[in-house]
Amino acid sequence: MGKIIDPLPMYTMWLRQMIRFFRMKARLVSSLVMPFLFLAFLGIPLSILPSGAMPGIPEDMNFLDYLAPGILGMTLLFSSMMAGASVLWDKEFGFLKEVLVTPVNRLSIMLGRSLGGMTTSIIQGFMIIGISVLMGVNISSVSGLLLSIVFMVLICATFIGFGLILATQLGEMEGFMSIINMIQMPIFFASPAFLPMEMMPHWLKSIICLNPFTYGIDGLRGSLVGYSTFPLIHDFVILLVTSIVLMLVGAYCFEKMEAN
Repeated sequence: MGKIIDPLPMYTMWLRQMIRFFRMKARLVSSLVMPFLFLAFLGIPLSILPSGAMPGIPEDMNFLDYLAPGILGMTLLFSSMMAGASVLWDKEFGFLKEVLVTPVNRLSIMLGRSLGGMTTSIIQGFMIIGISVLMGVNISSVSGLLLSIVFMVLICATFIGFGLILATQLGEMEGFMSIINMIQMPIFFASPAFLPMEMMPHWLKSIICLNPFTYGIDGLRGSLVGYSTFPLIHDFVILLVTSIVLMLVGAYCFEKMEAN
């Protein structure tokens, strides 16, 4: 009890998340279908447009290269926010109550669950990168690929924290799913995941700049294909601060959550 973080329960919760992920093969396949469809039926056809046809996209870059990091970010966003659903699922079936009554620091439990959700999201992210490369996306460099892992971790931490806040405050699966479906798509579309900011109306640009997901997408794009709207250090700092704040708030909410 005296430990702030206990590695054993943290590892146990992480391992449980991993086992559940690999056992649910239908969930894994379905999480890859939508990104593949976006890349195949939107990215490839629009890549035939002449260079410079879309403002904000460099002339030496086709639309598939521009779109792939956005679709990667979409996968990370959706899978990370669903980490909150697993908390409510365990709560409904009594597993969470059994865990929380044990003499284990809740922070260790929350970190283990969060790391498990982050790991599964990043695994899906690498699958999307592999699919993108097979479809013709040009990765700028090995160092850029390694840097993209940093942005994937920060995106996952940001939206796992956000998902935990929603889950702990709503307290029931029905309410969580209805709210999460209402929130995810505006976060995704109010970012340069699909289209450059140069093609957006002025009022929407202001919203995009307030959206932390924007800086995750921009960081992924800068890392993977070598093009970003903002300096990468700018993306990194904003996303790092946001992820720390949301994870701390999520940890506080989880600490105060009732198990029944």
